Amino acid sequence: MLRRRFLQFAAAAAARAASSPVRISGIATHQCTVGRRDYLFVELKTDAGITGLGEATIGGRIDIVEQAVRWFEPYLRGQDPAGIDDHWNRFYYDLSRAREGMVLMTALSAIDIALWDIEGKRLGQPVWRLCGANGQKPLRVYYSHWSHDLEPRTPEALGELVAKTKADGWNAVKWILYKGGTEAERLRRAVREVEAVRKAGGDGFEFGLEMYETFSVRSAIELARAVAPYRPMFIEEPVWRESPQALGEIAAQSPVAVATGEGLLHRYDFRQLLDAKGARIVQPDVIHCGGITEIRRIASLAETYLAELSPHMWYGPVAHTASIHAVASCRNFLIQEWDGVSDRMFTEWTRGTYPVPANGVVRLPTKPGLGIEMDFALLAKRHRYTGQSLRPPGGR
Repeated sequence: MLRRRFLQFAAAAAARAASSPVRISGIATHQCTVGRRDYLFVELKTDAGITGLGEATIGGRIDIVEQAVRWFEPYLRGQDPAGIDDHWNRFYYDLSRAREGMVLMTALSAIDIALWDIEGKRLGQPVWRLCGANGQKPLRVYYSHWSHDLEPRTPEALGELVAKTKADGWNAVKWILYKGGTEAERLRRAVREVEAVRKAGGDGFEFGLEMYETFSVRSAIELARAVAPYRPMFIEEPVWRESPQALGEIAAQSPVAVATGEGLLHRYDFRQLLDAKGARIVQPDVIHCGGITEIRRIASLAETYLAELSPHMWYGPVAHTASIHAVASCRNFLIQEWDGVSDRMFTEWTRGTYPVPANGVVRLPTKPGLGIEMDFALLAKRHRYTGQSLRPPGGR
């Protein structure tokens, strides 16, 4: 009897907590630098002691994004954080007609993610459950920018790296194709690298090829035909992402699926890409495209075109975690990009709460909200922000 009364009391207390009014009290931001990479994290605070985590990282531009985050603060203070769709629509459509651009959309994305984190914590549920997933199916991941630090980068060295990568539990990777030399040299080198990786990895090892917007329509088609016998998962961003018609021309003649979308900002951009038949695999980024709310809309839009979803990711632990929560219930999910080299560091930043992949998959956090916590004191001590990063163009 006492146990039953206690459970009834606990349930009633939880119900009162869930229905109690909560108000947003302010925003805190945290910057840090690791090598040539800058990170910007956002805390959305409430008067109930619940804090939501967001991330607003753009390489070399976090000072600008931080100001955009601050711009939203007066419109958040005193508001109930619930009703996330209403918040999103107000932020995007109503506050200003000057609503476009990656800086503003990244700021909006950070706030959206933090609102989802608050709602999950308030209700005592992980975000993926609020999004409609049952959490039982692990999500496939691939190791991104996999060969970035390999020196010298030869086909033989790539083959050896494959063996190590497989031993570490990965079964899918992506790397940036060589950017130097003549067009013919680039093509020959790409074929040699792809051949070496396929031979070392075997049929069960998958890979994508990052073309870094450095090809023409003609040369992209030529390369796709040359590497097709080695069965890559996709070729990514062969030409400028601003050219959906050109991507459509490549996709129509390429025997390998074209993937793109990391720089597109919302479903309206993706509709133009899909109407042009420019990609069979779309790659929205949760911290640029409008957060958890908008990436799910993009996934639903892509599904109507029978396009698959492989979210872009090259940022911090909040962004990685938000992405897998958002897409866990998406029927057209294919595979999640993952910054495998940072797993150990991100685990330290999050006091062990970061979801580290194993055997080619990642499992969803089970704690309320995003299910992770950030040690900002550790970041401030170990990775002090050193100012805007003047990093050189990526890839080799």
